[in-house]
Formats: sequence, C-alpha cells, structure tokens
Amino acid sequence: MNYIYIFFAFLIGLAITVQAGVNANLRQAMASPILAAAVSFGSGFVVLVLLFMGSGAPVPSLEAIKQVSWWKWMGGVMGAVYMITVIVSVQKIGTANLVSLSVAGQLVAAIILDHYGLLGFALHPANGWRLFGVLLIVAGVLLVVRN
Repeated sequence: MNYIYIFFAFLIGLAITVQAGVNANLRQAMASPILAAAVSFGSGFVVLVLLFMGSGAPVPSLEAIKQVSWWKWMGGVMGAVYMITVIVSVQKIGTANLVSLSVAGQLVAAIILDHYGLLGFALHPANGWRLFGVLLIVAGVLLVVRN
C-alpha cells in the first residue's frame, strides 16, 4: 500500500472537519446556509478551473459531454446537499457528532459499493473483518454521540 495516499487521506479528514467550521462561520457572515454553500463551491470552482487550465489536459468535445449519463452529473448535487447539511447541522450537533456520523455513513456505503463492485469500484467482498470493523466504527459513533 502506498503510504503517501494514506497520509493524504488522513489530511483530507482533517480538512473536512475544519471545513465544516469554516463554512458554518461563513453561513453566519452570509446569513444564509445556501449562499454560504454557493460561495464555498464558487471559490472551489475557481481553483479547479485554474488547476485544469494549468494541467494541460484536453477539453472534452461537446459530443463527448453529451454522451455522459445523467446520473454521472449528480456528484455535484450530492456535494451541495452534503455542504448545506454540514453548514446547518454542525453548530447544532457538534463537530465530533457530525464527523463520526458522517464517517459511519460513508463506511457503510463504501462496504456496500465495494462488496458489489458498484459504480465501477473493484470488487472487495464484505468479509468478517470488514464487517467487524464497521461494527466497531458504529459502536464508536454511539459512544461519541452519547456524549
């Protein structure tokens, strides 16, 4: 296993947690969770466009874009729902509760996607060790949320 990817995955976990607080504060400044999410996505969009332009990657043709299935465009919608949910709930339930519940949900979804090889993921069966790991995570979430 490549340790640089493990390290970056850990850093992303830190960033997502900090992002929740940053965006919740942006919500207060903007007086709207939807506007705060739009500003957050907007600044991210600008960074992504600049990175794409600097990467030298080819721009897909309009024909290629038209061939993309409708459901493949839903990642942004899911991101918007996630962002607004975080912005609205983090100050109500706390960062630890939000993150632990979110991670537990992500892990359950990941186990299902891996087990069935859905969305093009490689097949990784939900064996006893993986299910035991999910059980431990869910138990940890219950302890964190119980507070």
